[in-house]
This record gives sequence, C-alpha cells and structure tokens, in this order.
Amino acid sequence: MQKHECRQHIRAQLDSVVDFWLKYSHDTVHGGFFTCIGKDGNIYDELKYVWLQGRQVWMYCRLYRTVDRFRKPEILKAAKAGGAFLRKFARVSSSSGQWKCAFCLTRDGKAVKVQRSIFSECFYVMAMDELSRVTEDQDMQVRAEPTKQDSVSVVIGFQTNKHLEAEQMMEQLIHWVRVDGSGLGRPQLPGDVPTNSMAVPMMLLCLVQQLSEDRRGVEQKYAELGSWCVQQILQHVQRDGAAILENVSADGSELPGCLGRLQNPGHALEAGWFLLQYAAERGDEQIQTTAIQKFVELPYESGWDKAHGGLFYFLDVDGHCPTQLEWSMKLWWPHSEALIALLMAYSQSRKAELLQSFFQVYEYTFSHFPDPAGGEWFGYLTQEGKVALDFKGGPFKGFFHVPRCLYMCERILDDLLASKE
Repeated sequence: MQKHECRQHIRAQLDSVVDFWLKYSHDTVHGGFFTCIGKDGNIYDELKYVWLQGRQVWMYCRLYRTVDRFRKPEILKAAKAGGAFLRKFARVSSSSGQWKCAFCLTRDGKAVKVQRSIFSECFYVMAMDELSRVTEDQDMQVRAEPTKQDSVSVVIGFQTNKHLEAEQMMEQLIHWVRVDGSGLGRPQLPGDVPTNSMAVPMMLLCLVQQLSEDRRGVEQKYAELGSWCVQQILQHVQRDGAAILENVSADGSELPGCLGRLQNPGHALEAGWFLLQYAAERGDEQIQTTAIQKFVELPYESGWDKAHGGLFYFLDVDGHCPTQLEWSMKLWWPHSEALIALLMAYSQSRKAELLQSFFQVYEYTFSHFPDPAGGEWFGYLTQEGKVALDFKGGPFKGFFHVPRCLYMCERILDDLLASKE
C-alpha cells in the first residue's frame, strides 16, 4: 500500500468515527456523553465515566481547533456541553478535604464511584485546557507562574479560588504523585512496596505536553516535571535493555513476582511516541534513539503474535502465562498506539523497517477492528482475531484512542507526503 492511499483511508475512517459519536453519544437532556454504546448505536447503560467524558471533550476540541473540516458548530457545541457537565459534576470532595474527580456518575451527574488513582483528574485537566483553547476561557487555562493564592487553594482543596481549573487540578496531581499521595485515599500497608507504574509518569508527561503547547512560560514552568517524567519512564527499560516492564520499584529496580514480570506492549509503544514527541521538541537525539529502539521496536517485536497476527495485550517477560484473563486478546487501543508510534518513529528516523512494521499493524488493524456495517470499531477480539465483545463503547472504550490515532496518523502522513519523501 502507498502512503497516499493509506492517508485517504485513514481520513475516511476518522470522518466515519466522528460521525458515529456525534450521532449516538450525546445526552441532550442532562449534558455530557453516553459511552456505553452497543453494536448498532443503542445505549445499554447510562452511567457516565468521567475520564471518558474528559477524553471526548479533549478530542472534539482538538479536532475543532486543528482540522479545518471539523471546525463545525455541532462539534464545538458538544464540546462546550461536555465541559459544562464536567465542571458542574465531576469534582467531589475527598475525605482528606482535597478535591478528587469521580470515576463514574449517574446520567444526571450524581457521583457513583471514586477511584484511588489519578486518571479521572488527568483527563479533566486535558479537557479543561483544550476547551480553553477553543473558547478562550481564561478560567480554565494555566498561567506561567502560580500565585500565592493558587498555592493556598491547592492545599485546602480549591476552597478559596475556583478559577484556572486546569492549573489547580494539575498542581493537585503533582502533589499526589511527588509529595503526598494520601489524598488519593490509599492506605499505607506494611507489605505494599512503593512502585513506579509506567502509567503515572506517562500521564503526567502527556499533561506537560498538553499544557505547554505554544506557551513558552508554561513550558518553562513544567520543564523540570517533564524531565522527571522522562527519567521515570526510562526506568522501565530492564533486563540490560532487553525488556520494557510495566512496573518497577521506586528506585528503578525489578520487582518480584507477576507484577514485576508484567509487560504491556501497547502501553510501551504509547510511551514510545510520548518520548519521541519530547525528544523532537528538545532536539534530544539520545532520547529519540532510546524511544525508537527500546519503546517502539522492542515491544513491537516481542508483542506481535506470530501465529495469528496482532499485538498481545499482556505478556510475562519470563514466558509464564500472565494472570490477566484477557492477556491473549487483541484490543483496539494497543493497535491504535502502535500505529502512531511506528509511523512517528519512521517519520523521525526514515528507517524502512519501521514503515514496513507500520503497514503490518495497519493491515491487521483495519481488517479486524472496524465495523463497516455499523460504524466505529469493535474493541475486543479473541487471540484468533474474532469479535469477542460487540459493543462500540463502554466503561473503558470511548471517543479517544481510535480518533486520536487516526488524527495523528493523518497528520504525520500529510507531512511525509508534503516532503515528497
């Protein structure tokens, strides 16, 4: 397949996916978005998951802001409605007096569950910042320097200062991750070893890149945090550079047992393109090389199912059977992240093998996940590539990985074609 043909197909796929969510996901009564959407667009559960609400607001705004054909009133209207729903209902006070975001809400916004993690808050920040860029609402933006009042508001849980929402939540996240995580509500147990889970520095690096885009002062403000995130991610290169492990100890050494041996190829690939973006912004060839060799090529080679095609969801670095029941399944999001990572790595290195790997993932992905009859993608396949779960959205699959992948691949291919490479 040629790059031009690939680009046209990806563009058409993105248009189709956007149309699906515009048609089926909007709650015009209470605001926000339905994400539990069946094969044919029916809503099978009305619970609203805050991290998916934030992701959808972010994705709508990013498309509206950066792609001319998506600069449509209905997309902006939906993003604003989703943002209003989040601002009104997502934040709940925790037992420590700090603000957390609920994990899920009822249709009309009542909190149902709070998780002891940072991810709902992270996507709240992404949503508020990207929404502020299209609405120019300064109450949601991040400033280059915090004020004394902002610092006080973080300590007491935003009680005194309710503006600059992305900044406030970002400062709270940094406090939880790097200073004191007790506000998350996790008890300190004697056998619980402090762990560096790759998801945490990855997510904070993603936020640094989001908040710093085209904002020199903010970039400087979070420069040290970005560097810290990168170093935390690089700690996951283990076994003398032969493996990426999902969890390591706080000092960067390998953990015992199943937790320490766990590999998630799709997550490593996603970390790879985060690192490639970071390296490109700073002209750091060493990080670029590490990202390509260790976070793109290595997990792709070890994670590819040579018998049936596609990427395994989980692996055990020593070859034991992973304890996750879904370990051998093929999921939508690892393939989405692989497409971005391989194409970005090729665009920066021009290594022909990376382009060949991209097309291998491309052929598998587009011959297995999209539903030509009902639209969108199925998310969960068996190891053999058959549809295992036929819904289009759920508590973990929303309007994010698929459109972000298609959006980013289209842009990278545009650049490659424009350079007549």
